[in-house]
Amino acid sequence: MRNPSYPVSAAGNALRTVQLLHEHEELRVMDVADRLGVARSTAHRTLAMLVFHGFAEQDRHKIYRPGPALRAIRGHQAAPPDLATVAHPHLQRLADAVRETTHLMVLEGNGTRFLDGVEGPQALRVSYRTGTLLPAHVTSGGKALLAELPSDRLNSLYSHGISRDGSHGEEGLRRLIDDLATVRRLGYACNLQESERGVNAVGTCVRDRAGNAIAAIAVAAPSLRTPRARLTELVKPLLSAAEEIGQAL
Repeated sequence: MRNPSYPVSAAGNALRTVQLLHEHEELRVMDVADRLGVARSTAHRTLAMLVFHGFAEQDRHKIYRPGPALRAIRGHQAAPPDLATVAHPHLQRLADAVRETTHLMVLEGNGTRFLDGVEGPQALRVSYRTGTLLPAHVTSGGKALLAELPSDRLNSLYSHGISRDGSHGEEGLRRLIDDLATVRRLGYACNLQESERGVNAVGTCVRDRAGNAIAAIAVAAPSLRTPRARLTELVKPLLSAAEEIGQAL
């Protein structure tokens, strides 16, 4: 088939880049530029457009991977579009019950995207973070979701390792893998001032009716009020809320 006679270079570049993401899973700007035979500025604009429309995601190492829109097309289960709507009343009831802030989040590359939240009623409280993207390995919900991933997928998300508490990348990744084994055993994850000083949190996965982890919820509170022992007391209502959300989807 001959190329169309009208100009479609931008659309063509976008479609070819989507195909590259499907085939290679990980791309840098230079990879796209080389394979498409275009300038790096053009490749960057194309990838930025795909990120905007959900077909690609970029991690903090500037590596691009398939985004939720592309994963859905390929048959991977994406978070239902009404997830936040369904979850909100459960987040509200959980916040009222434990008197602390609750969050709803999903995994986005190796980051955690906060979709919704309800602030606790106390004067000293954690603010909700709706719209914020944080490294998944420093959030309780992010760690709960990372613990669900197969080892090859986890390694691809952290192909350059993780620097944690002054440790080198490979050492940080080994520590994360050990942490995630504990998370799988317990069914929940803790964040002890890892994402923000003075804030502790506990998180767990929300599962669809097939048992797939599609999101996570967390309770976050000032660390002065929630030492580790207090966090474990929050696990039971947290797990109940996660199960209720899953059943409502």
